[in-house]
Amino acid sequence: MDARVGDRTGQPLGRTGVIHTPHGDIATPAFIPVGTKATVKTLTPEQVRGIGAQAVLANAYHLYLQPGPEILDAAGGLAAFMNWNGPTYTDSGGFQVLSLGSGFKKVLTNEYAGKNAGRADTELARDKERLANVDDDGVWFRSHLNGSRHRFTPEVSMGIQHQLGADIMFAFDELTTLLNSRAYQEKSLERTRRWAQRCLAEHRRLTIERAGKPYQQLFGVIQGAQYEDLRRKAARDLGSMCVDGQEFDGFGIGGALEKEKLGTICAWVSEELPETKARHLLGISEPDDFFAAIEAGADTFDCVNPSRVARNAAIYSPDGRFNVTRAQFRTDFGPLVPECECYTCQNYSRAYLNHLFKAKEALAATLATIHNEYFTVHLVDTIRAAIESGDYAACKEETLGRFYRGQWGRA
Repeated sequence: MDARVGDRTGQPLGRTGVIHTPHGDIATPAFIPVGTKATVKTLTPEQVRGIGAQAVLANAYHLYLQPGPEILDAAGGLAAFMNWNGPTYTDSGGFQVLSLGSGFKKVLTNEYAGKNAGRADTELARDKERLANVDDDGVWFRSHLNGSRHRFTPEVSMGIQHQLGADIMFAFDELTTLLNSRAYQEKSLERTRRWAQRCLAEHRRLTIERAGKPYQQLFGVIQGAQYEDLRRKAARDLGSMCVDGQEFDGFGIGGALEKEKLGTICAWVSEELPETKARHLLGISEPDDFFAAIEAGADTFDCVNPSRVARNAAIYSPDGRFNVTRAQFRTDFGPLVPECECYTCQNYSRAYLNHLFKAKEALAATLATIHNEYFTVHLVDTIRAAIESGDYAACKEETLGRFYRGQWGRA
């Protein structure tokens, strides 16, 4: 990654840069829309390109189950399969250790923190039917589609992701929750470190074996929950890791965390990682989180939220989030957001989307998703431009002041 660090109004870790891939460059900071199953839900790849997205991220676990990585490999890789003319990411399947294993959220609310911390590996865990079971070699998954049993290891994950052919892929890791004890976090971190070594070795082997394919970058994933010493140790371990000459090309910042600690945790990690390699923060999309993470050194982001809430009629605007199905919009013939330049706002009214959602028409989700993805991509693009122009402080004050003071409030 080509990175440029300049005056960041007292925030020395914030930066702009360029990630180079075989399918094109990614100017950073950048938001990467999620296309879990090789599609951003309700949108065509051409529509995703139209909102200004530079890359998309798909899910290795889901694509492994359906249609199968061999299908994407035969098609020429993820980008060719989905007719996406640009860079692609795939995650490792590690997130499913959390989402299918214990069923808790990534960014945890207070009910999963505080007095409950440390209970996931004890009595609370027994209240959940576990669909994923972790051991030192890998993870057994039970398919959410048909209940069939599958084995993921670092080597299996690397094999799947090489077949998927994404430009950037992630090492297989164990994602813990804030409910796990300190002792379990330490054990898990060491397991993830060993898995990272195995991922590097298998990545090198497969890269040589598949020499005719474009090089795929491998990002190591930094865990450690909310413990500063564990986060810094993980960053140092993976940042300096080298197996048979193979190093990580960049890094993902993963794990469950409390929202108010996001920037602090990103800063711990960024301070330990190589300056020349990209840092991807997994799973965030709120405006204040972008600013906090970018100031702390994160370069790229992904999240399903913009498209997920769009399907429930929640619309992002500079003045907050609102629900377009409210009665006040039934006869409002103005655009969703007057100053927005997305396709939806340039062509359709709040009244029309209100009608589509009330009538349960599929087009409602498409038009709302176009807008929300455009809003999110464009917001991070605006932050990048503000960093480069030296107007970052003013951009932050205006953006967050408007959004969280919003005249409509949040849905």
